[in-house]
Amino acid sequence: MSHLRPGAWLFVRIAIQRNLSLLSTLVAAIIGIGAPCAAQTAVPDKTVVLTLDDAVKSQIDFVAPLLEKLNFKATFFISHAWMDDKEHFLTWKEVAELNRRGFEIGNHTWTHAPFDTPEKAATLEHELTMIDDALAKVGVPKPVSFAWPGDNFGPEAIKVLEAHGIQLARRGMQPEIPYGEIRVGPLLDVKKNYSLLIPTTGDSYPGWTLEHFKKVVAGAKDGKIAVLQFHGVPDTVHPWVNTLPELFSQCMDYLKENGYHVIALRDVAKYYDWPHLPDDPMLKQRVNTARKK
Repeated sequence: MSHLRPGAWLFVRIAIQRNLSLLSTLVAAIIGIGAPCAAQTAVPDKTVVLTLDDAVKSQIDFVAPLLEKLNFKATFFISHAWMDDKEHFLTWKEVAELNRRGFEIGNHTWTHAPFDTPEKAATLEHELTMIDDALAKVGVPKPVSFAWPGDNFGPEAIKVLEAHGIQLARRGMQPEIPYGEIRVGPLLDVKKNYSLLIPTTGDSYPGWTLEHFKKVVAGAKDGKIAVLQFHGVPDTVHPWVNTLPELFSQCMDYLKENGYHVIALRDVAKYYDWPHLPDDPMLKQRVNTARKK
């Protein structure tokens, strides 16, 4: 097992959990070469996953320089949905620049449609591939992380992600917390939350305050991880998910000053026990948040 290629356990567990008899696929995964298969790692206290959605221009103009100054990691989830607006959203060249600077680039689908129904799930593979292909043209590796557009998901789409090779996927605070409410969402527990249904602990809305942010990250202990979802800083095109630069800076400074470990979503992989993923009740859920974007 010391020579499993990246993602090999994903194919192994799919074969086991779905009760498939694809022996050739299983053998290929086991004998593949690449990075070693590391043992599951304990989650340190004060671990925070930082994610930013939708390829907003302020993510490279303001967010990335601040995170580099603080030595923080992050995942930028890229959707093409608004990228024709080059004034407010990233270009593919800028996405490649974020990758070169060490940030994770995740897949957020081409159109940012909801994928909570069987009909929409049937289109998901194509949308994932379109993002993969656009990233490949600018030298960005195929993403292993995904964010559910609009925080919507369903069982059929989960199977598409598995087949595509996605290892980790972030959902929203829903259904535990209704969309738009400024409350603390569920913490990530790798022993309870399926790897493709990682919950958001804090989704930044315009009504956020530093005091609320402190409550969001306070639960990052005893094996639990706080997962943060931001959009633009600022986000003038989508004001319902706007975060003021001043507040974002205060939040990041708070994490730094208080010794938090700020990581990208891909860094969560080492905390999962891949041969024994949890039987998450959310695998049977169909969630539509009815959010705007």
